Amino acid sequence: MNQTIYLIGLNHRTADVSIREQLALPDCNPCLQGLVRPDGPIREALILSTCNRVEFLVVGDPQKDPVQEVLHFWGSTCSVDAQTISKHAYTYQGLEAIHHLFTVASSLDSMILGEPQILGQLKQAYRKAVEYGSARVIVSRALHKAFSVAKRVRTETAIASNAVSISYAAVELAKRIFGDLAPQRAMLVGAGEMAELAATHLLGAGIQGITVANRTLCRGEELADKFGGKAIAFEELVDHLPEVDIIISSTGSQHAVIRARDVKKVLKKRKHRPMFFIDIAVPRDIDPDVNGLDNVYLYDIDDLKEVVEENLAERKEEAGKAELIVKEEVDSFALWLKSLALKPTIVDLLERGEAIAEKEIKKTLKSLGPEVSPAVHEALQVLAHSLIGKLYCEPIAYLKRRSKEEDTLTKCIHDTRRMFNLDNEQVPQDAHKDRKTRTCPHKTANERFWPHK
Repeated sequence: MNQTIYLIGLNHRTADVSIREQLALPDCNPCLQGLVRPDGPIREALILSTCNRVEFLVVGDPQKDPVQEVLHFWGSTCSVDAQTISKHAYTYQGLEAIHHLFTVASSLDSMILGEPQILGQLKQAYRKAVEYGSARVIVSRALHKAFSVAKRVRTETAIASNAVSISYAAVELAKRIFGDLAPQRAMLVGAGEMAELAATHLLGAGIQGITVANRTLCRGEELADKFGGKAIAFEELVDHLPEVDIIISSTGSQHAVIRARDVKKVLKKRKHRPMFFIDIAVPRDIDPDVNGLDNVYLYDIDDLKEVVEENLAERKEEAGKAELIVKEEVDSFALWLKSLALKPTIVDLLERGEAIAEKEIKKTLKSLGPEVSPAVHEALQVLAHSLIGKLYCEPIAYLKRRSKEEDTLTKCIHDTRRMFNLDNEQVPQDAHKDRKTRTCPHKTANERFWPHK
């Protein structure tokens, strides 16, 4: 059966969040069960569902329109009209589908270019497909190749080496000041989304202790508990400053919450050990005069934006290198697909040869009588199968060479199957009706091998 690879999906570029949240598929196992059915057009499937994209990678029979099957299934599962989905969805087929998959895995299609989360999400989607049994030969090969491509991109380019989010940039700057962050302690002033992201990056960088100061103590305690830290009352903020080395502030207050005169006193208590302040609030939380104090490093959101923009420009330059890697790996996958198209013909060719060998061995043993020794029997087996192997060695090598010529591959396979009678279940007998025919001296090898017209 002819099988084709398809990728159907939508992402942050083609659909806003109100559409994406309607079409998200957080629990993929029931979806895979409904999509891959014995009587359906789809033989293999994987579903990737994240906050920024939903994508189906499927292998199916093009005669039965797998794309419409996916759109109909997606719409009925999410109670959204298939036509509505079509307005926001994209479809890739064959090597274009593989190119898109590799691009996604390499984070070249992510909202934040080079972010690492998508690869983990793709691996999780693959695990679910494997558990259900919907990732077979082609999907499994495609996903393993995608993981390999992503690794190459991250190893051979600098696409993930520069910070492109405000919170991540803040932590990267702290690492430049202190080097190893493991011995340092940090304070988050405020407990909103930016503070939570900063806490995630701080822990990822090795910070052991995080203090959270927030006007609403219960929210501060909630965030502190999540990251194994401690919460303090907002009024106690200055009292706890001597204990910390890194302060990230994002309260949204209308006035400065950390003043230069307070920091000056804190520095004396710390014996002037360095302090690192990141102010990502607008209006600013930290008095700009703090930056004039010795052993104090203060960055505000504009400083961080400059870092992010510079790094994003560098990532875009690296994306060009990554695209070349993706193209190279797509070409490699194309060769594998071509070899896969050859496999049934090669298997049939060898099986036909083995069947002929077994038939001729039985004839020979019968003509030799019942007294044939096991050694002779074994020798005949080895001889017959060796001859078949040598006879078919060159045709198989020829097929593999021709597999690189996509425009003639289909005709080559068709001609080979016809030449060796591979679509006829019966072992050919025309050339073997009797021993006289096989041993007739005036007949050439070609005359004995090919049936007359």
